[in-house]
Amino acid sequence: MTEKQRGRNAALAIAAVVILLGLPLWWKTTETYRAWLPYSQISELDSLQLQLSVEVEVVFSRGTLSPEQQKKVPFSQTREHEHQVDAKNRLRYRYETKYRTATIMEEDALNQPTAEVKKDDLLLRLYAQDKAVYVGQWRTALLRTTSFPSSGSLKEALSALEPQVKQVIDTMSFSHQEILGALSDRIRISQVSKESLVDSMRAIKSSPGYEITFSLLNPDPKSHRLHWDIEGAVRSYILPLLNKLSPIANFSVDSQVLYYAALGVNPRFDNTVSAYTLNAASLAHVINPVEARLGSNVASSYPVLNFLLYVPEAHHSPLFIRDHQKQEVPSNAFHSPRWGGIMVYNVNDMYGPETPHPVHININMPKVMGVFLAQLRLLLGVQKTHPPPGFVLQSPGGAGLADWELDRLMWSRTVENVATATTTITSLAQLLDQISNIVINDNIAQQVSSAVASLQAATAELEAGNLAFALQYSREAILASERAFFDPSLLHLLYFPDDQKFAIYIPLFLPMCVPIVLSLLKIGKDIRQKRADKMAKKD
Repeated sequence: MTEKQRGRNAALAIAAVVILLGLPLWWKTTETYRAWLPYSQISELDSLQLQLSVEVEVVFSRGTLSPEQQKKVPFSQTREHEHQVDAKNRLRYRYETKYRTATIMEEDALNQPTAEVKKDDLLLRLYAQDKAVYVGQWRTALLRTTSFPSSGSLKEALSALEPQVKQVIDTMSFSHQEILGALSDRIRISQVSKESLVDSMRAIKSSPGYEITFSLLNPDPKSHRLHWDIEGAVRSYILPLLNKLSPIANFSVDSQVLYYAALGVNPRFDNTVSAYTLNAASLAHVINPVEARLGSNVASSYPVLNFLLYVPEAHHSPLFIRDHQKQEVPSNAFHSPRWGGIMVYNVNDMYGPETPHPVHININMPKVMGVFLAQLRLLLGVQKTHPPPGFVLQSPGGAGLADWELDRLMWSRTVENVATATTTITSLAQLLDQISNIVINDNIAQQVSSAVASLQAATAELEAGNLAFALQYSREAILASERAFFDPSLLHLLYFPDDQKFAIYIPLFLPMCVPIVLSLLKIGKDIRQKRADKMAKKD
């Protein structure tokens, strides 16, 4: 073998190694790692199709049904209706109503004039009242009607009863506008009523947990020495509500006392009432000056709800809050949407002008916590219920929340979580599809798959009417989607596109590739020359 042939073979071997092994290896080792994502399932989630199911049981007391009608029970019927919110969002409502007669034990309980107070046995007292419907603390309502026909078929009788039953269902279960309010970030605002939009904007956004802080503001400690039994008050008034809301989120509660903390707004003295006043227009300027001093006693990433009890200085007492109609607010308090509430607590009438300072003041905690409890319910999304005429709603009592109110909140929170997680996952998928050099590691792929699976499970549980499981799956979907969306690894190669990769590697590869390319060109030239010589000899 001649020297020329050995050089040619060496050049061909080097070129083969570079092209067949080097280039694929370089391309593979420098490409952006992108784990597999379930894009087809994510695209299906972009069109939100939710079905909300309610199971209703109607129990007839003795003597309500005729013997002929009693032969037809138990009886059940299902009603469904659909609402097309927009091109991508559709809501379907399903009501399954079962009818039966009361058992002997239920009849005995209803006929006892006095009974031990247990689950909704306060309904018994309705028999002594002239009201059509009594809604208790739990998931039971008592309906009295004089229009129920005792003759005719059972279906005709139920048709006459259906409007009243529907009113009870609408009062105790979700409302259409309430669900649309939970979707307000996803659908057109025009779809949502003004009242539902206000309620959704007032309530703090859904979160796995919340931090609640109670603060006592004493701007004049030289005049007032304040004592508040915040631990006992939280234990008696707040913890029962938070325990009831444990399926919704986790809560932490802390308290603090701030001295020399003023509201930052100078109240005006009103000669007509001989008192200082804060108008509704100035309330917006109250929060910012004091918020910087609030801080947080707990290092937490959860949203914070602040409840401030403000005792005015002696020279600004008494101090009253007025609404937009210039009327005094009975609670002397106001709340700020998604932030918290402030109550002004006047103490000037608790001591005389000759009382030595500082004056010891024991704050009336039941009065204070009653206001804060009402504000907390609104900020957590427990919407006000406007029952039809003739309805009586039993107070939730020490629990702070009726069971059916909890159900309504769980419905709206689940729908909100599903909508939020769906938007987050679809936005992430679109971003990753458009920008091909973003890294998708296995952890992100796992979180995305987990969020998709949780969303599918939440939708299925909603359809089955299992609120607790639906809410749990929706919370898991929120957590997984946010962990995937805010994962810092997504930014590792965001500013290193392919053209920069070539710009970096070409100066390294070019000096090596030029001799190889020139050798290949020379080899090709020699081969063509040999072919030309052979053709010439044949001719």
